[in-house]
Amino acid sequence: MKKVEAYIKKHRLNEVIEALHMIDGLTGVSVLDVKGFGRTREKEGAVHIVDNIATAVPHVKLEIVCMDTVMDTIVATIQKAAHTGLRADGKIYLSNIEDALRISTGERGEGAV
Repeated sequence: MKKVEAYIKKHRLNEVIEALHMIDGLTGVSVLDVKGFGRTREKEGAVHIVDNIATAVPHVKLEIVCMDTVMDTIVATIQKAAHTGLRADGKIYLSNIEDALRISTGERGEGAV
């Protein structure tokens, strides 16, 4: 099992969700409103990191726990649907999930996803 965490621009959320709905084997998506900041690069010189929460930009975080077999499709779908061609389109992070538990039934492992 894998966990996909994607940080995308808010205005791309509908396109991303519509594209994700087309994936067979996708069990669900959690959507969270988040704020953050990244590196701003001057045209020349050192990288300056802005860390003032007042200037934090609103984004959306998607969390998806999925089977290994659909992870690449999910990542490609998010990348394509979230892409605007401009800087700061977002990031996608992938990690392994050791186990899962469905609270309602007690089912564990892949069946709980």
